[in-house]
Amino acid sequence: MEYLGFFASIIIGITLGLIGGGGSILTIPILVYLFKVNPDQATSYSLFIVGLTALFGSYSHYKMGNLKLKSALYFAVPSVISILIIREVIFPQIAATLFSVASYTVSKDFLIMIIFSILMITAAISMIKKNQSDIKSAETNYLQLSFIGFLVGIVTGFLGAGGGFLIIPALLFFANLPMKQAVGTSLLIITINSSIGFAGDLYIGTPINYTFLLSVSAMALIGMLIGSQFSKKIDGTKLKPLFGWFVLVMGFYIIAKEVLF
Repeated sequence: MEYLGFFASIIIGITLGLIGGGGSILTIPILVYLFKVNPDQATSYSLFIVGLTALFGSYSHYKMGNLKLKSALYFAVPSVISILIIREVIFPQIAATLFSVASYTVSKDFLIMIIFSILMITAAISMIKKNQSDIKSAETNYLQLSFIGFLVGIVTGFLGAGGGFLIIPALLFFANLPMKQAVGTSLLIITINSSIGFAGDLYIGTPINYTFLLSVSAMALIGMLIGSQFSKKIDGTKLKPLFGWFVLVMGFYIIAKEVLF
């Protein structure tokens, strides 16, 4: 299963390189089901893997002229605030066992995976729907952009996901960016969000297996390099619906596995 996990880690990088968001949503299931990492700890690992991978991806897009720093900062600053609130204040206070009904126990790990599966299904639907990247607002709405950034930070903080599937539409509609610039800028935002979230976890003493973490990250980086090269020749928006169907199936699989098995 570990070999399959490392191969899947390459897929994370490829999808991040191609479509800017969506690939990070595979990280938690890969860590939990293929590497057998505890869901709570998997959220920390995911922040590091996604953040490091997105860093290299954003540099590639920087060289291609696809980064818009002002829009990224208006989005990222409120995101960082909500990430720190969730991970350093709220998340540690959630009990390992939430409640029990008869002989059935609802745990923190169960809650993480169920919410994550719902997030996957939501993301999948948005990817499958017809792309509307050509529809743009007349001007950049920085207030709304910042508000959505705060909401994405909550998702990132709780689930360790980059939230790229939410960031890209926000950049398209509220920052008035073309698709390629939205992809590149989203990777920079993911880098900032994930890095701050992981740094916060280190501050509160979350145990980290760095050998394992760096190994998985290396595979994701290889995928990112491949995906970034493909992005020059392949329109990532055309691949989104296909990837969306895969994520949709994975989301329902997680629900079935957590509830029935």
